[in-house]
Amino acid sequence: MVQLASEQQPVAAARASIVLVCNGPGELSTWVRPLAQRLHRELPLMPRVPGAAVDLDLVLVPCPNATGSEHRVAAGMALFARILPASRFWWLLLRPRRYGPWPRQGVVVFLGGDQFWTVLLSARLGYRHLTYAEWVARWPRWNDRIAAMGPAAANRLAARWDKRCTVVGDLMADLSESAQGDSPLPPGQWVALLPGSKRAKLQVGMPFLLDTADRLAAVNGSTRFLLPVAPTTSVVELLAYGRPITNPIAAHYEAGDLQLVDTPLGQALQTAAGTTILLIEQQPAHGVLSQCCLALTTVGANTAELGALGVPMIVLVPTQHLHVMQAWDGGLGILARLPLLKWLLGAALTAWRMRHHGFLAWPNISAGRQVVPERVGAITPAAIAAEAADWLAHPERLEGMRDDLRSLRGQPGAVAALAALVRELLPPASESAA
Repeated sequence: MVQLASEQQPVAAARASIVLVCNGPGELSTWVRPLAQRLHRELPLMPRVPGAAVDLDLVLVPCPNATGSEHRVAAGMALFARILPASRFWWLLLRPRRYGPWPRQGVVVFLGGDQFWTVLLSARLGYRHLTYAEWVARWPRWNDRIAAMGPAAANRLAARWDKRCTVVGDLMADLSESAQGDSPLPPGQWVALLPGSKRAKLQVGMPFLLDTADRLAAVNGSTRFLLPVAPTTSVVELLAYGRPITNPIAAHYEAGDLQLVDTPLGQALQTAAGTTILLIEQQPAHGVLSQCCLALTTVGANTAELGALGVPMIVLVPTQHLHVMQAWDGGLGILARLPLLKWLLGAALTAWRMRHHGFLAWPNISAGRQVVPERVGAITPAAIAAEAADWLAHPERLEGMRDDLRSLRGQPGAVAALAALVRELLPPASESAA
């Protein structure tokens, strides 16, 4: 059984360790999980192979965008011999043996967060260091190897670091392959609702999308809805965020009381108007998402997932509830969460970010142009329902958006290429033992 690392439950020493470093739920699902699964296919690793020469460990690092429950999600994957929650990261740097003996040799792999944390961790453990650079490798001097997502990241490196860099591709490009073979959804125009995974997003996203679903169902009777339950939340929490009695923001919308019902396809949410929203609790939900005609989603890593799967989307950032939207990063984001300054500074910061946002959805950021529509401001469920209905009424336009997303995705194979770099950095004795 996988244990969270603690002073009371140390992990037995091994000859080498692969330490994956991550920060938030999106990276954990789309970067860490596929690489960990690939490494287990290619190497005998702890914990799946008892007594193996190499441990596969996970270290979570501090991040304002994390939910705090990532370590529980990771434990459920049953992929890691040792898991360090973000709350223990500083103690790990100060006293590594507090969390069990560490092998003398290993590899630290950056897969999300602040790249400097992996610089510190690799130096503290004396391990080699590999960074997956989505846009930029910030500390090439302290990297043994750099795995660049594409030429944009590779070209930002000084020429003296070129030999350390390999372009492996977009890890998201492999998601479409993992989605194949899932059971098909019943007929209908399926629309995915993705309200987010953090409290600040769910407080607004749940009632907003429930109201939108009611309005869209009223004008398009063939529309069917599903909602993937993020691994860092639960059905109980979704119900609470959707009900006015437990979420005051829900009173601003018209979905009314929300109920949990059983359907032939599984559990679903049902609004007061009778709109049924199928809950998808399997993780990851790539198979069902890839069959949707359209997704209504918040910003975040979910826009990258949807883009990789080729799912057309409308990205929503309703700003009429600024006082609960302090989910920003950086120093000002930290100040915005301080008790005395939270409301005033948080609202001012969020309003400024909304006026100067540039692109927010990952497909648009990647392309440098608008590939998917972003709706930012005091948007309403009525307006979004009307826009969604218009997209659904023109499948050729949806197919055009899907083609644009596919053109950005790149070729599969990045996970395999990154796994090869990890193996390259392993000490020879461990590789031969594997």
